[in-house]
Amino acid sequence: MDPVTVIEGCAIATVDAAGTEYRDGYVVLRGNRIEAVGAGAAPAPDEEALRIDGRGCLLTPGLVNTHHHLYQWITRGLAADNTLFEWLTTLYPIWAGIDEEAVRIAATGGLASLARTGCTTTTDHHYVFPRAGGDLLGAEIDAAAEVGLRFHPCRGSMDLGASSGGLPPDHVVQTLDAILADSTVAIARHHDSSFDSMLRIALAPCSPFSVTPDLLRESAVLAREAGVRLHTHVAETIDEQDYCAETFGCTPAQYMEQLGWVGADVWWAHAIHLDDSAIETMAKTGTGVAHCPTSNARIGAGIARTADLVRAGVPVGLGVDGAASNESSSMIEEPRNALFFARNKGGPRAMTVRTSLALATIGGARVLGRDAEIGSIERGKLADLALWRLDTPAHAGIDDPVTALVLGSAPPLAALIVNGREVVRDGRLRTVEEETVGRQVARAQAALVAKAG
Repeated sequence: MDPVTVIEGCAIATVDAAGTEYRDGYVVLRGNRIEAVGAGAAPAPDEEALRIDGRGCLLTPGLVNTHHHLYQWITRGLAADNTLFEWLTTLYPIWAGIDEEAVRIAATGGLASLARTGCTTTTDHHYVFPRAGGDLLGAEIDAAAEVGLRFHPCRGSMDLGASSGGLPPDHVVQTLDAILADSTVAIARHHDSSFDSMLRIALAPCSPFSVTPDLLRESAVLAREAGVRLHTHVAETIDEQDYCAETFGCTPAQYMEQLGWVGADVWWAHAIHLDDSAIETMAKTGTGVAHCPTSNARIGAGIARTADLVRAGVPVGLGVDGAASNESSSMIEEPRNALFFARNKGGPRAMTVRTSLALATIGGARVLGRDAEIGSIERGKLADLALWRLDTPAHAGIDDPVTALVLGSAPPLAALIVNGREVVRDGRLRTVEEETVGRQVARAQAALVAKAG
């Protein structure tokens, strides 16, 4: 019989379509599903249940991270004052030294940080595959299973090296045939399309300046034949916009549309520099966006037109992006920063606190095609929940719990539940030993930088 968990006495923001909230409510979980949610005291279960006291807390859906580069966890703090293209050219020689063990350690550190900041589902975009590096995708998949997060790794790729006019050095790119073969194997070996899947694969050629048009076209064909999603960086910087104008005679968004990279099975990372026509096309086709406000600011890439995208009906989720361009990789910081930048661009009414929370939950679920399974607290959905402690001195006096969560200091987690399993309790991970992981990360970073030197 499936175990029963009852969380009670807490405020609840369900983030359902009606925006249902309870100042004092409960949720009943049976196994990995939400069985009931409501106001007041929880009904007494017929069998023994684990009861979690939620007094002083706000319960939300688990946060969904729609863009990341986990391998970068062991290259944080480098090239701190560079533009994106300068940052990439500085770090590519270092990333060329990654191997299976380095990626496993980096992914474990990055995933642990996500868990402690309320994330229950995360993507990863891994596109650097040095020769003789080993099974890098498998290493991060193992790390996600150990930490306990729902995982959507994107099998990234690059086939346009510097000698052919691309940005990455030749020794970190692959041939088109090798990429397609490896992508086919990754889908067959790892992709699980079931309702409660903990692991789904997407295909993700890196960016317009690191891949060929043939790779984009062929990856789209392969992904659609296999029934998996497509992901890439689009319209992140003015440098990219200039590159596309000079190389292809169009904007990054127009280039993607020409190659078939629009549709409900596609989401773009960043999508900062968009004109009205691009937003209209995205809305019409259902093309999604992973909005990464903290990373965008760290790199100085620009302020995305997030409010315009949401108003147009474009699916928008949030992402922390790679740890080398967002050293904290704190998922709970993203809704606040999304709100701040939207208001900075569009005024004080450009975005509400509840919209920003929705972007971090149901918005991300929609971008990943999983809004029927996760992203809101509703009967029958998967038990992916974050219980935030708001009875701290830092939050005292903020009457509205959603406002306290989004605008106040990042609160401690009373509990994080993923697929019905408790991953965090009282701010501590229950699945991996964080101090051990921290020491491994420090050693791996030192070794990687020394190898590049």
